Amino acid sequence: MDVGMLSRIQFAVTIGFHFLFPPVTIGLAWLLVIVEGLAWRTKRAEYEQAGRFFSRLLGLTFAMGVATGIVMEFQFGTNWARYSKFVGDIFGAPLAVEAVVAFFLESVFLGLYLFGRERVSKGVHWFSILMVAVGATISAFWIIAANSWMQTPAGYTIANGRAELTSFREAVFNASTMIRYHHTVTAAMVCGAFFMAGAAAYLLLREGRRGEAANAGVVGMARRALGVALVFGLVMSILTVFPFGHQHTQQVARTQPEKFAAIEGLYTSQTKAPLVMFAVPFTDPPRLKVKIELSGLLSWMAFGDVNAHVPGIDAFPADQLPPLWLTFVSFHNMVVLGVFFIGACGYGVWQMWRGKVDEKRWFLRVLVCSVPLPIAACQLGWVVAEVGRQPWIVYKVMRTSEAFSANVSAGQVLFSLVLFGLIYVGLLACYFTVLFHKLNHAGGGHVASERELPPATGSQS
Repeated sequence: MDVGMLSRIQFAVTIGFHFLFPPVTIGLAWLLVIVEGLAWRTKRAEYEQAGRFFSRLLGLTFAMGVATGIVMEFQFGTNWARYSKFVGDIFGAPLAVEAVVAFFLESVFLGLYLFGRERVSKGVHWFSILMVAVGATISAFWIIAANSWMQTPAGYTIANGRAELTSFREAVFNASTMIRYHHTVTAAMVCGAFFMAGAAAYLLLREGRRGEAANAGVVGMARRALGVALVFGLVMSILTVFPFGHQHTQQVARTQPEKFAAIEGLYTSQTKAPLVMFAVPFTDPPRLKVKIELSGLLSWMAFGDVNAHVPGIDAFPADQLPPLWLTFVSFHNMVVLGVFFIGACGYGVWQMWRGKVDEKRWFLRVLVCSVPLPIAACQLGWVVAEVGRQPWIVYKVMRTSEAFSANVSAGQVLFSLVLFGLIYVGLLACYFTVLFHKLNHAGGGHVASERELPPATGSQS
C-alpha cells in the first residue's frame, strides 16, 4: 500500500478506537446528573448507590478517552502535514477552544465529582457532575464544528496557497454544524443509556442466580438505574432518529448530493425517487439487487415534495463519487440499529410500567448484549460521514490524496500502525478487565438500606 492509504487506515484505526469512549462518557455523565439529582432530592439509598457505582465506570471510560484522544490529534502533524499546513488557520481554532475551555472544565469538575463525595455538600457534588456533563457536551460541539467545516466549508478564503479564516462565526456555524451536533449528541446519550441499562441488567441477572443469597441493595440499585436508563434511552433514541437524523439527511441532500445518492443507493437521477428499505448492493457496475423500496418517499423526505428531482450517482463524475458499497451498507445498518434502540427501550419502559421487567430475563440478557450496539451505530455514522465525503478531505476544496505528509514513508506509517494496534489491543483488554471486575464486585461490601442513610445535612453524603 502507498503512504496515503496507510495514513488513512491509521487515522481510521486511531479515531475509531478513540470514538468508542466519548459517546459513553457524554451519555453516562448526563444520566448521572439525573441519578445524583434523584439521590439528593429523594434521599433514596438506591440512587445514592447507583451514583457511587456508575461514577467509577464514568471515571474509567473518561480516562480511556483522554489517553486515546492524544494520539488522534498528533497525527495531523505527523501523517497529514500538507492538510495541517493548508487548513491550520481554520481547523486549529475549534480544537484549541475544545482543549482550553471544554476539556479543562470537564476534567476539573470530574476530579471534584469523583473525590469530593464525602467532602462537599450534596448540592455542590451534584453541580460538579452537571459541569462534567456540560463540559463533555461542549467539547463535542467544538470537535463536530471542526469536522463539519470539512463537510461544508464556510467563512474562509484561499490565499497564498492556504485556507485563511475570514469569519470565525461562519466557519464554526457552517451549514452542517448544528444539525450534525444535535444528531451526534443524542446518539451519545443513547450510548450512555444502553451502557447503564446493560450494566444494571447484568447485576440483576447476577443477583437473580444467587437466589436467597442475593444482595437486596444491589438489586434495588440496579432496578432504579435500569428504570432511569430505559426512559432516558427511549426519549433520546427517538430524538436521534426524528427530528435530528431526518434533518441531517435533508442537510446532506442539499449540501453533499454525491454522498446522499450513495447512502440512499440512488444510482439514477429521477423524480419521485424511491426510498430503499432493503437491498443488496453491488459495484462494477453499481446496482442494487433484492430491492424493497417505496416510490416517491425519498423525494418527499429529502425535499418535502414527492415529485422532487433527486440527483443520482449518474449525475456526477466518477472521480468525485465516494465508495458506494461501504457508504450504503454503513448508513442502512445505522438506521436499522436506530429503530432497534427505540423498540428495545420502548419495550423495556412498558415492562417497567407493568412492574415485570425483572421477570423478563431474556430481555435483561438482550440489554447486556446490546451495550456495544449504540457504539457500533456511532462508528457506522462516522464511516458514513467520512467515507461518504471522499474523495475530498475538505469538501470541494482539497482532495484526500493531496493531504498526507510528503516526507513520511509507507514503512514508517505501517510501523506506527502496527504499534498503535498492539497498544490499543492491550488498552482494550485492560479496560474490560477493570470494567468486569467492578461489575462482578458491585455490592461486595455492605450496601446501606434506605433507612440506614444519614440525613443529608451540610457536607454529608
